Amino acid sequence: MSDKQPEGAGESGEFKQPSVPDDVWERFARDTERDIRSSAPKEPSARARMVTERLRQKDAKGAQPEGWRTGPAWREMDGRAARRRRLWAILGVPVAIAVALVAVKPSLLPGDPFGTSSDASSGASAGTPSGGASAAALPAETAPPTAAPSSAAPDTPTLDRPFAGSPAERWADGAAAIVVPKATPVGTFTSGQVAAALKRAKTLLVGANLAPGTLRGERPESALAVLDPKQPRMLDDVNSWLRAPGKKHDPLMLFSRFDPAEVRPAGDVVKVRGRMTFKAGAHASVAIHMDYTFVYPLIQASKASKAPGTTETSGAPTEGSGGGSTEVARTIVRRVLDLELLDPRKYQATPGKLSITRYDQDLGNTACDVYDGFLHPQFDSAAPTGAPPTGPTTDPYDRSRGIEHSGTETCGTVSRT
Repeated sequence: MSDKQPEGAGESGEFKQPSVPDDVWERFARDTERDIRSSAPKEPSARARMVTERLRQKDAKGAQPEGWRTGPAWREMDGRAARRRRLWAILGVPVAIAVALVAVKPSLLPGDPFGTSSDASSGASAGTPSGGASAAALPAETAPPTAAPSSAAPDTPTLDRPFAGSPAERWADGAAAIVVPKATPVGTFTSGQVAAALKRAKTLLVGANLAPGTLRGERPESALAVLDPKQPRMLDDVNSWLRAPGKKHDPLMLFSRFDPAEVRPAGDVVKVRGRMTFKAGAHASVAIHMDYTFVYPLIQASKASKAPGTTETSGAPTEGSGGGSTEVARTIVRRVLDLELLDPRKYQATPGKLSITRYDQDLGNTACDVYDGFLHPQFDSAAPTGAPPTGPTTDPYDRSRGIEHSGTETCGTVSRT
């Protein structure tokens, strides 16, 4: 056995309690009392008992409690999503049917945004008589074409359909085809001033190529009123062209004119296609560029019927007027015009008036080397007039080619009218 005494034992072998400071004992007693008090079971408050009882009753009925801090309970949100899915599933059936119908026949959409309406309706909108074949109208030209238009189905023009067999059958009618672009400020000119200049440019083009009086060979007053009288020699030259036409002073360089004793319009529609643009000019000006093609359907005036005892007038004959001419010929005129609106504070110019800086033209189906100031279309039933053509054959509908002339070109023929 060990002779070593246990720690705390006295000499007699008795065990003695080790001494502990009084402050340690007091702290131990306080901590123990606090822990016992906090771990003792407590009676719930009256409100807690009410909430517990309410939840117990809802749980017994199968109801789900609402998460009052985290928003609607998850199952409730899922239920709303399910209702949305059911709604879309119900709507999806008629929507799918509608999509299928539009895919088969897009013209059912209001306004026919895809341009797929029936030929009859599109032809009517293009000015084609309802009694003849029709074609979908072309949208407005917004950029230079890159190729000639494709050939139209062969057809003979008639009084009812004077543009049959021509690409122009799909073009817009008359002045409505000359679309004025939206004006913006240019240099010192306000958008209002630019807009007024663009409208005057259209007035010039309409007065020179579409006004009934101009087409009959009368003086084109509305077109001349647009030109600046301060532009050196311009109005003097134009007046001399109109007064005494000739090879070097031909009014056809600016105006479309027909001899009323020779031809008359076949109806009251002229087909037009082209575009108008503008930009800042080189002379602190607004530079306006216009490139338009006009297609004129005509009949021979000498074969138009007359009532006994009456004299001929310059009006077009009406259908059923007693067996007059029904053969229709077309003359095609393309014009390229550059105009300028000059600042009168910097140049000698009339405010608001336009100056001509370039004029070029292509004339299709008119007699060669005739300089009487009129266009002379060729009819299949009539003997040729003018000199025989010696120039190349060109397509008068090809707006992709340039027409700037050097003054040495010879008169040629056209591949189609």
